[in-house]
Amino acid sequence: MRRPPTSLVRCALVLGLLLTPVACGDPGRSQVTIMVPWSGKEFEAFHAVVEAFEADHPGIEIQPEVTRALNEQLDAAVAADAEPDLAVLPSVGAIAKYQQEQALRKLDVDTGDYVQPFRGLGTSGGDGGPREVYAVPVKADVKSLVWYDADATPDPPKSWADLRTRHDRWCLGLESGPTSGWPGADWIADLVLTTYGRDAYTAWASGEAKWDEGPVDAAWTAWGKLMGSARKGAARTGFKAAVKKMPACSLAHGTLAAMDFDATRVKRRAYLYVPPPGSTLQVSADFVGKFTDNDSADEFLAYLAGPEAQRLWVKQPGFALSADSRVTAEDYADDVQGEVAAMLHTSANTLCFSAADAMDPDVSAAFYRAVLEYADGAAQGPLLEALDKVQGALGSARPSSAPPLCTR
Repeated sequence: MRRPPTSLVRCALVLGLLLTPVACGDPGRSQVTIMVPWSGKEFEAFHAVVEAFEADHPGIEIQPEVTRALNEQLDAAVAADAEPDLAVLPSVGAIAKYQQEQALRKLDVDTGDYVQPFRGLGTSGGDGGPREVYAVPVKADVKSLVWYDADATPDPPKSWADLRTRHDRWCLGLESGPTSGWPGADWIADLVLTTYGRDAYTAWASGEAKWDEGPVDAAWTAWGKLMGSARKGAARTGFKAAVKKMPACSLAHGTLAAMDFDATRVKRRAYLYVPPPGSTLQVSADFVGKFTDNDSADEFLAYLAGPEAQRLWVKQPGFALSADSRVTAEDYADDVQGEVAAMLHTSANTLCFSAADAMDPDVSAAFYRAVLEYADGAAQGPLLEALDKVQGALGSARPSSAPPLCTR
């Protein structure tokens, strides 16, 4: 096993890699570095949790290292033996990759109170043996929601079937830094899931189905027709900037956390959502994994995974949701946020993890680029043929021992 460099050397190396470095802190306290992709309200919420932990653990200092290019920066840090102690892993593809490379450390954290599929997707194992925890889902999301401004929409759509027959203009922005294209990828995934079902969805997300035929090809076509003229310029329009044009545009698809709505208006139910057909939802999560032997990092990670931190987190700005079953709808300060969170905790819903987040990270990156090119007018057929080639070269099907992507 590789020996990590001293904390001082690691700090210097990692900070040199980051887009937004922070100071190395007081050497008299035990320091825990954690690489995160969050900014704005999302970071404010996380920082409130950090402050609460530090107040109860005066001998430990948490050093967030903020980068928008998390996958690239973490890859570089791992390659340089300059890993942070902890890092956010925004996809289960990344969890599998780092675990297979033996970069992730096994965790002594009980995630038994987290609902599926979140709990299982942070684990590794199989063949009848116990599954070992390698990542904790500290923040969850529901992606399958279509939002509208209730104050400006006297006749809102009642179902997704309505969306295909109306002439609403979509608030479509696909630019999002290094992960530009994800809003379209999420939409296409939802159309595969809601139209063709969980088996077709799982086969595609696992690398077992083709892109240029069948459900995926049909869902891509359906998305293009649904968006219509909103695709023009979307590749260079920020996701949040597009949503802020509401009600000049009518509808937006995605998680409540991503919308960046005014919290006061959400609280008085000025923004409402149209759920997808049936009871199947596309969900996602930000996981945290451990890369070093820092014992203080274990303390912080155990705190993040516990109900105290989870309840505190969901009350902060940013509309975070928790997959911890001990956090109930009553723990949320906002009713709409609590209603969405409740979707994660009812047996009536089938939860399917984000397809792009389940893929090999290189395959999902190619997916995002193809979405941008399609929005700019590239032909669908060649793009999907190229994605089939990328899948064949880089992405392998999920092993039979992998946790299921869809669970009820």
